[in-house]
Amino acid sequence: MSRVTFMTKTTLANEAQHQAAMNTWRVIDAAGKPLGRMATEIATILMGKHRPDYTPHILVGEGVIVVNAERVHASGNKAETREYTRYTHHPGGLVRTTLGEMREKDPEQLITLAVRRMLPKNKLAKRMIERLKVYRGPQHPHAAQKPQAI
Repeated sequence: MSRVTFMTKTTLANEAQHQAAMNTWRVIDAAGKPLGRMATEIATILMGKHRPDYTPHILVGEGVIVVNAERVHASGNKAETREYTRYTHHPGGLVRTTLGEMREKDPEQLITLAVRRMLPKNKLAKRMIERLKVYRGPQHPHAAQKPQAI
């Protein structure tokens, strides 16, 4: 008796799919959306995990444009309690900024930090984060890329 075994085929992205993903852009309106949930959605699109031809070592993620970054929402009292720290490399140079202060001062950096920390820690992450464009207001200069709204 012969046994029949079925093997599943793994699909890997090729150069044509990579080029198609490079030319695709999405627009996300951040007004009123929770920061963390929106950041996971953006990270998924940048990595390409929403596509059936997702391949971890090939960049098949699409570009993302975020508008209205200043109106992103943080639930609870995170605006007063969550702190972002950075160090200036001088003695006593630890700088602490709350989420609320960062949202008023530099909301683009706030969203970029949230998304960057959700991306994989490898060389592709730099190329993924370069395809994230964040704007404070409702206007963006990427009309030529014909972005699709989410």
